Amino acid sequence: MNHRSVFIISDGTGITAGALSKLLEHFPNTQFTTTRLPFTDNDERVQAAFEHIQRVAEQDGIRPIVIMSIGNGEHRNHLKQANAYFIDLFHRFIYPLGSELNQEPLTGASIAYSVKGQSYLERMEAINFTLNHDDGMTNSGLDEADVILIGVSRCGKTPTSIYLAMQFGIKAANYPLIPEDFERGALPAALQKNLDKIFGLTIKPERLHSVRSERRPDSFYASMDNCRKEIEIAEGMMRKAGIPWADSTSRSIEELAALILQKIRQR
Repeated sequence: MNHRSVFIISDGTGITAGALSKLLEHFPNTQFTTTRLPFTDNDERVQAAFEHIQRVAEQDGIRPIVIMSIGNGEHRNHLKQANAYFIDLFHRFIYPLGSELNQEPLTGASIAYSVKGQSYLERMEAINFTLNHDDGMTNSGLDEADVILIGVSRCGKTPTSIYLAMQFGIKAANYPLIPEDFERGALPAALQKNLDKIFGLTIKPERLHSVRSERRPDSFYASMDNCRKEIEIAEGMMRKAGIPWADSTSRSIEELAALILQKIRQR
C-alpha cells in the first residue's frame, strides 16, 4: 500500500475542490492522508498553506498532491512554488472552458452554485424545511416539498434529505414506514396526496440488521427476521403505488441524490 499526503485548498468552503478529490477513489492501492484548508483567501493564509505543503513534502520524502480551487491568480501562482503535484481547478478546467465559450469566467470565492436554490435565503429555507420534516415529524406543508423520501427506519433517508437541501436547495421531507403502515398495507393518507413527489429508499436486510443492531442490539426491531419482513412489505407497498425507489446498500449519498434529482427534473 502506497501512502500519499493530499491537500484540498480553497478560497471558499472547499466543497468544489472536495468533490474533485473524488478522483482519488480510482486509486485503491494508495492510502491518502487528507488535509483541508478552506478559506485560504488572503496573503497570510496562502503563505501558511505554502509552508505547510513544504513541511509535509520534506517529512514524507515525496511531494504531496494539492487539489486547489482558488480564483486569485497571484495566490495560485505562489502556492505552485511549493514542491507538490497540483490539480488546479481553474487552470485545468475553468479557463479552458472559458476559451471554448469565448467568455471570461468568474473567479471570486464560492462562485459554484447549486442546481436549485442559488441564493443563501433559498438554501436556508430548504434546510429549515428539511429539518422540520425529518422522520415524519409533521405532515403539514408537504405540498411545498420538492421530494418526499420514504422507506423503512435506518435506510438512509435523513442524511440523503439533508444533503439534497444543503447542496441543491431541495426541500426534501422524509417519512419512515412504521409497523402501523405495514399492518395497513398502504401508505398513510398524507402521502397519498403527494404520490408524484415520493421517492423510495430500500436496503438489503443484512445491512439493515447491522445498522439497527448498533442502535438497539438484540432487539426485535433489529432482528434479521423483522428486517426482512419490513423491507419486503415496504417494497410491495411502493411497487403497488408505482413509486420509484433505489437501493441504498452500496450507493453513496451523492449517487442517491443524483437519482432523486433526475426524478425531480423529469417531473
